[in-house]
Amino acid sequence: MREMLGAASEAATGLIVMVAPAVFVRWLLGADLSGVGVVVGRLSGFALLALGMACWPDARSSSGHGTAIRAPIYLRTARHAVPSGTGLRGEFVGHLLWPAVMVHAVYTVHPVARGSVGREATSNLAFPAGEL
Repeated sequence: MREMLGAASEAATGLIVMVAPAVFVRWLLGADLSGVGVVVGRLSGFALLALGMACWPDARSSSGHGTAIRAPIYLRTARHAVPSGTGLRGEFVGHLLWPAVMVHAVYTVHPVARGSVGREATSNLAFPAGEL
């Protein structure tokens, strides 16, 4: 139950930050957020939502890796979609925006296309001996 509450609070916070990052920052820190801070705030909201997804207990899977596989795919997609939308609207387009969008598109599609999403996500869950 505690895991579900923590996951739900992270996901809810992520949704709020994605939709209204300036309002969230004003409530949390009492400061104004504008410009590129809104874009970074939206990316942070997607990351919090992915964290909530990764922490959500998966009742269907005996290993519990189902959400650990879906959350990185979601986060990769968000890292591609948010800057793409910003660039297509013509806001905050720097020299490296489109190369970064293309790199993240490859990072999003490549593991899915080669069928290694499950192996990639679950192999990162265990620490090799001596690294803890």
